[in-house]
This record gives sequence, C-alpha cells and structure tokens, in this order.
Amino acid sequence: MPGITRRSMLTFAAGVVGMSPILSAAQDSQFDKALKILQDATDSQQVRAASIFLQRGNIQMAHSFGEAKTPDASFLLGSISKPIAMVALLTLLKQEKFGLDDLVRKHIPQFQHDAQGRVTIRQLLTHTSGLPDQLPNNAELRSRHAKLSEFVDQAITLRPHFEPGSQYEYSSMGILLAAEIAQRLSGTEIRELVDHVVLRPLDMQHSALGVGTLDPGQSMSCQVEFGAVESGSGSEESKSWDWNSPFWRQLGAPWGGVQASAPDVGRFLREFLHPTGKLFPPDVARLMIANHNPTGMETRGLGFDVGMESACKGCSSSTFGHTGSTGTIAWADPARDLICVVLTTLPARALTAHEHPRQLASDCFGLN
Repeated sequence: MPGITRRSMLTFAAGVVGMSPILSAAQDSQFDKALKILQDATDSQQVRAASIFLQRGNIQMAHSFGEAKTPDASFLLGSISKPIAMVALLTLLKQEKFGLDDLVRKHIPQFQHDAQGRVTIRQLLTHTSGLPDQLPNNAELRSRHAKLSEFVDQAITLRPHFEPGSQYEYSSMGILLAAEIAQRLSGTEIRELVDHVVLRPLDMQHSALGVGTLDPGQSMSCQVEFGAVESGSGSEESKSWDWNSPFWRQLGAPWGGVQASAPDVGRFLREFLHPTGKLFPPDVARLMIANHNPTGMETRGLGFDVGMESACKGCSSSTFGHTGSTGTIAWADPARDLICVVLTTLPARALTAHEHPRQLASDCFGLN
C-alpha cells in the first residue's frame, strides 16, 4: 500500500499503553485489510476519495485516500444526515416542547387532512408515517433552486398512503417535517440549529448542515454519474442541482445535506455509545438508539437505523448508525465498544451492496 505508514494510520491513536498485544495485532490486521480495500479502490480510480475512522475502546485510527488528502476532508453524508439533524429536534424533548406521540398537526396545523391528522412525531422519525421518500415534483423544485421552505410547503400537502403506524416505508419527507417542527419550536432555522446544538457541542469542526464555514477545498465531490435518481443520476440537465451543485450543498436538506469528516461522524456516534450529556441527558440518547417499531416491522430508532446486522457484517443486534446513498456507512456496536465510519465519493447504487468498497471495508470489522 504505497504511501501508507503505521504513523499515518494511527493519526488519532490514544491510550495504546497497556493494550493487549493480541488485541493490538487483531486490530491492526482488520484495519490493514480495510485500508487496502480503500487504497485499491482509489488507486484504480473506482473511487475518487475515501476516508475511514475506527474506534475500539479508547483506541482511534483514521486514514484518507485519493483526493481526500487528510482525514479532516468532508464528504456529503447522504442519509447519515438524518440522525444528526434529528438530534436538533430531540434536544427540545427534555424542555417539554413536544412529546414523541404528539400529533404532527399540533405543531404544523396545516397538516390535518384525513390520515395526516393521525400521524405522530414518532412515526415521522421511524418511517411509519405513510409519507413518501421524495416529493413527486422533487426534480422540478431542485431544477429551479427552490428554497427549503418550498420543500416543506409541498411536504405538508402530502397524504399518507397507508394508515400511519401500520407499515414501514422509508421517508425523507417525514424527516423534513420533523425538522420543520424543530424550526417552529426553537424559532431557529435548521442549519443554524444543528450547528449550535449538535456540531459545536461535539466539536465537529469539519462538519455542517449545508456549507457553513467549511473550507471548499476540503469538501469532496460526489461521483454524480452514479448518483441516485432523485439527485439527477449525473444527467446533463441536473448539473445545476445535483449533489455537487452549489444549490444542493447550500440548501441544508435535513434528510441528506450534512457534510462531515469521518472522525467527526465518529464523535457523533461516540456520544450515543458513551453519552456525556453534551447533547442532552443520557436517557434521551438511549431513546434515540432504541427500536420504536412493532415486532415484525423494520427496526428503527429516532432518526437512527438500529439492529443493523444486514448492513454490518458480524455486528450485534444493538448496533446503530446509518448508511447514505452518496456512498457512506457509519455504525457503532455497543456489544464490542466499536465505531466504524467509511465515507466515499462513489454513490451506493454504482455497485451491489456487498461489492461497494464502503461495505467491503466495513465488513473487515465483523466478528472474528
């Protein structure tokens, strides 16, 4: 692996003294395998940029690849943005500004037609509201560079297409309405709210919902030619609004607009693995990573994916985190006190799940 040294790999190492030599060798072997996967992917130009962060106990390791010259490089997270944005809402829970089983119409009075009136905030967060993933006129709104408030206005008109709470269907628009509730309750725009109550308390200096104060040279571009349909799939007509466009990067979509470094995402997950109270009391942190859906339904926390065995080889049933369509994966396994973050610029749909370098690298940390 040209250019990779033990010194560069252990960029964030801490507490190495006293670590079992056997554990150290095992960690190094797993990390070496993951590094080779990502190095090969960038050397072959399959992936333009990648970054990895791993933490087991108090040992941290990080490395960057390709166009990402430092682990502090920021990647568009895609749906890993969802739990980050939803923390902004949950900070208001202990202030008793809302209850999880409040009807959405209590906080968005316009949202009350027929089944809309039976949707709860909990259902927005667990993808059981009956609302769709994207707006029917998503491309039209993006092509004319609509403001986030216009996306909200359109989402408020959506009708659930099944009885709220009866089924699971992934819904970015549910997350958008939850973010709108956070804005209305706090009186603060969602980008600013996330910055003040999530990123700053966790010292996530290389992260922003939108652009914030990020260094443009440190923000990695997505390989949009493999992008998701809702992002334009790299078509000529979508260049002004795709994932790399100034419009999308600045919009601050709470369902997919966070840019962050791999170590910063690790800091975020660590606050739920070992809550310190920097965001909210530990009981709220535990609430976010607990399953809230009925038995037999897709398991979901509050903004988090939980029980991620299918996305995390060898992980325990208590594993939580998220993946992103932009080519990202991040998870924490409480059973092993293990955090893994793999960020790439290659969208998920470019390859099958088990062929994508993000998954191959993540799988290196499965149970032995």
